[in-house]
Amino acid sequence: MMNWSELPDLVAIALLICAFASVTRGKYTLVSGLWLIGWLLIALHFVAFLFLRLQDFRGLLAAIVGTVAIVSAGEIFKTSIIPFRKVPSSRWMTALLLVLNALYLTLLMCGRSPAWALDATAALFGLGPLAIALVALRKVNYALRWSTVIQNIALAVFLLAVQHRPGYGVNLALNAVLFAAYLGCSINFLFAYWRATAGAFITIAGFVTWALVFALGPWLYFCHPLVHVEAEVWNLPKYIVAVGMILLLLEDQIEHNKRLALHDELTGLPNRRLFQDRLASALDRARRTGAQTALLVIDLNRFKLVNDTYGHHVGDLLLQSVGAAIAGRIRRYDTVARTGGDEFSVILEEPASREDALRVAHVLLELLNEPVQLQGHTMRRSASIGVAVFPDDAADMEALCIAADQRMYNDKRQVSAIQTAVTAD
Repeated sequence: MMNWSELPDLVAIALLICAFASVTRGKYTLVSGLWLIGWLLIALHFVAFLFLRLQDFRGLLAAIVGTVAIVSAGEIFKTSIIPFRKVPSSRWMTALLLVLNALYLTLLMCGRSPAWALDATAALFGLGPLAIALVALRKVNYALRWSTVIQNIALAVFLLAVQHRPGYGVNLALNAVLFAAYLGCSINFLFAYWRATAGAFITIAGFVTWALVFALGPWLYFCHPLVHVEAEVWNLPKYIVAVGMILLLLEDQIEHNKRLALHDELTGLPNRRLFQDRLASALDRARRTGAQTALLVIDLNRFKLVNDTYGHHVGDLLLQSVGAAIAGRIRRYDTVARTGGDEFSVILEEPASREDALRVAHVLLELLNEPVQLQGHTMRRSASIGVAVFPDDAADMEALCIAADQRMYNDKRQVSAIQTAVTAD
């Protein structure tokens, strides 16, 4: 006999998966990919539970597959947002927990497994992650790693204490595995999305509620057996989490689009629009305080020759190296922006006298004259810099930019004249 009561939930999850895939289309990331895999496992859970009422081995197989699927989804959700998920030890820990969950739940639900096999598998929940964490301690030493280890040690202790109790031990152990998986999700998502947004709040609250389902269910069953809760109520946290995750993806996309609108895609530096906003703010502060603000305009020499000789890919790498070099030498509260094809601009706020600005320009020139290795080619960067100081050289933003540009072009002409003279000799 088929369990058709699961069909509405399966349809709802399938529609949410379609919405999830639509949101991630064209903006695929490792995180969104893992989330999608997790929701496909949730869908598999509902598909398997359609066959739960079959009386032969198929019913038992459906129960095992459905339970393993929902626990595996929790483990994948947990792993998806940890900052060190790509390191080998994290992959080993995830693989270990997926295998242990599948093995333990199979042994537990079969009902005739040897006690030693259950005990050994339960102990591995604590010992396995602890061993991996200790072996990889020098490379990965994050709070979330140790949180996972502690959670699994607690789970192992609980399983060893209750799994052999007659009557209710199996039920408690089963729900403990599910509770641990989704409690871990709520902790990891709290660490990763510590921000005051609707997506973060809904997702974390959904995972907490989802974990509590596996604690409240057994409590009601044993302490208040006459209380009946509809299955739809127990499934509600799944939909809360799904909606929260979709909101998180949309929030991240909006933030990414905002950054693209104000930053150069190649170098990651502020673009001309953000540069103009920051320069206007810097000049306003200088007017209020009576301080000086310096503007440096930096233009690469012979950049077209690099593109023509080595290709645009090497030219892009050169621009990235120049942007990183300049950003690494200015103060944290100053601004470096890419304001043109091979042009960069630097805003130096107080104290920023002409002497300070010229000193910074000299340092940057020396830095950019150092040879760099790009795609197996050794090349020497060269730049011309124009310096203008507010309010000495100009009284407004437009005039300040013009003054800096003119001095940069004067410097470029001098460099070109020197190179021509050297070539003639």
